[in-house]
Amino acid sequence: MTNSSPKEEDNSISLPELTGQKKELYAKIQSKIKKSITFADVLPEVEELMLNFLQAQRLTIYQNARNGQEIVSKFKTGQELFEIRLGVNANSLAGYVAVSGKELLIRDAHDSKELELIHKTLRFDGSYDRRSGFHSKSMMIVPIRNKAPLLGVIQVINKIGGDTFSETDLKYAIHLAKILGTKFHEEFEGTNDPYEYLVAKNMISWEQIDQFKKRAKKEGVSMTYLLVSDKKIPPEVVAASLESYYQVPFMRFDPSVTPPKALLKKLNMSYLRRQLWVPLAGTLDDELLILIDDPTDASRQMEIQRALPAKKYIFRVGFAEDILQYLGGGSVSSYLHGLAGKLEDEDVEDADRLDEGEEAGEINENESTIIQLVNRLIIDAQRAGASDVHIEPGRGNTPSGVRLRIDGICRQALEIPSTHIKAVLSRIKIMARMDIAERRKPQDGKIVVRVKGLPLELRVATIPTVYGESAVLRVLASGGGLTFDKLNLSENNYKNLDKLVANPQGILLVVGPTGSGKTTTLHAVIGRINTPERKIWTAEDPVEITQKGLQQVQIDHKIGFDFATALRSFLRADPDVILIGEMRDKETAHSGIEASLTGHLVFSTLHTNSASETIVRLLDLGMDPLNFADALLGILAQRLVRTLCENCKAHYKPNDEEWQRLIRLYGAEYFDELEVVREEAILYEAAGCGKCGKTGYKGRTGIHELLVASNTLKKQIVSHASAEDMRKTAMSEGMRTLVQDGVLKVLRGQMDLSQLFRVTAEGS
Repeated sequence: MTNSSPKEEDNSISLPELTGQKKELYAKIQSKIKKSITFADVLPEVEELMLNFLQAQRLTIYQNARNGQEIVSKFKTGQELFEIRLGVNANSLAGYVAVSGKELLIRDAHDSKELELIHKTLRFDGSYDRRSGFHSKSMMIVPIRNKAPLLGVIQVINKIGGDTFSETDLKYAIHLAKILGTKFHEEFEGTNDPYEYLVAKNMISWEQIDQFKKRAKKEGVSMTYLLVSDKKIPPEVVAASLESYYQVPFMRFDPSVTPPKALLKKLNMSYLRRQLWVPLAGTLDDELLILIDDPTDASRQMEIQRALPAKKYIFRVGFAEDILQYLGGGSVSSYLHGLAGKLEDEDVEDADRLDEGEEAGEINENESTIIQLVNRLIIDAQRAGASDVHIEPGRGNTPSGVRLRIDGICRQALEIPSTHIKAVLSRIKIMARMDIAERRKPQDGKIVVRVKGLPLELRVATIPTVYGESAVLRVLASGGGLTFDKLNLSENNYKNLDKLVANPQGILLVVGPTGSGKTTTLHAVIGRINTPERKIWTAEDPVEITQKGLQQVQIDHKIGFDFATALRSFLRADPDVILIGEMRDKETAHSGIEASLTGHLVFSTLHTNSASETIVRLLDLGMDPLNFADALLGILAQRLVRTLCENCKAHYKPNDEEWQRLIRLYGAEYFDELEVVREEAILYEAAGCGKCGKTGYKGRTGIHELLVASNTLKKQIVSHASAEDMRKTAMSEGMRTLVQDGVLKVLRGQMDLSQLFRVTAEGS
């Protein structure tokens, strides 16, 4: 890999040759500045030399504040020394030069007509003159640069021995700005190319950058997209490279930020997409935050100020895809890529077949805009690990929103224009084999496609709302799920559950709310005992996870094939193990218990909050207490919590309040069993990086409580004991609650307390 420097373009103007005293002064200035540690240190020494070199009474040197919004001078010559801050805009002479990149030669700064000819909003602030008695007149203002990015501005005031500065004087000032540009570039630790930082890190070569630039132009994508998707360079590293070059802060897409509608109404959206900038916050009466892909583009900065004449501007550099995302016309994949941290490899082996003999439609991205949009949405939802895609209609002509549920949390993905939403929904209905003419009633369907040979299934539900149809696409897991060893069970739960599933008969229940991972857990448990010696039947709605060796049945309520019907059929098909997707009613629950009493191992789920509450719920359904107690092996209650991103989670020592809170949550009488020493305890909290989409969380894990049906508990079931009494008995026999298991995983650094409180009833 070669890391030679990129070719530099010669953008310098023709400068006069320095001779005599000019040459001598220039050499002294250059030598002193070059040898200094910082320019601020050497300014007192070279100030008089610079004034003599330029034959000027005063000068002010501004540096880029590196906050994307102003230039700052602490180098005011004359009697007073104080800080001057100017916005990067056309409201001041130095600010105008900073934003336009153009040199100014002004005869009389107090002549408003002369300034208006340059720019209609250009004004000279004469407050210092009035306060000090000094009279500013002739001026030269020159940008300080090293290649493209602005590093500062030099403002030279009043020609000695003459009325105005000449064109030659202006070129001498440019000479001086070149020295200052080199010094400021060194102090700012800047780079000479947007991607030089990546080359320095040996992540890419200049030859590859040239190739990517050609590809980006040919394929109509950005360099950023290729660097991240093809070269697999983390987005945060690319961002650091852009920051190092442009010398302004970088800003990623934030779904919680919405561009002000009042500002967007003043602008043409197609124009913004072509120009690649967007206002993100602020008002014209105060300051505006502008996200742009190239903050050094002076023409675009001036165009921004013409289109949105504000008092002050704050510029941020961003990825082109992220800017388009704010404008509702960006690539869906760019947003999801930032969220998930990296794009997954799409190359997978071809699937032999699809379930139920359905023909899969290979996604083709080269068709019409609507088809491409829907295909891209499906592909990228899978890449990001989204469980659901929510398409939500907007009111009137407002855009429709698309949100993705990732790790259990909904996040804004993009907006679909009102002119396109009906076509998008129709396309989804066609793929799901639904009635596209019916918009008044809810519909259900299923989409089966292949993405690079990998079968992908989505369950589709459309529901009419007051603003139009809403659609939810559930992304179903393809292939097998987690293994038993990856359920992240505590040592005690792992050992006890392993013993329970070894029983030849009985019933084991997994309980929790919708979306708590019950099906994933059941399939992990089934996988533990899935051997050629056992015949296993499953009835599920829908079949989300498939395993070799299982006979899996899809429930179809339209034809009357429900869980109870499936269970009766299974009992005539010589089963060893039966999995019933859910015990929704008395008949299913009764049949499941009867099956477990006749020599079968039965697994099922319920929507209840805790293990002990499940017993009360089933008894309330009318189950015979004696039969149920005899059949029950155990109940596993669980929740899914977001785990901290391993790449960026930050550790800290808990304070006394947090420590006491942990003891209270786990229970003072049980806390010693954790064997955690107060002085050595370390907790972790969310930070945020490119790999987790700046959320601080990546992935999910389970917290569990496992109630084992002991003889004591079975007696309590028969006697209709309360849920609280059964919970106390189970805890005395070794069960630990969801909250206690959560505290254990907090102490292990897998999660933080906020996630525990989000999924349990515990308060602060």
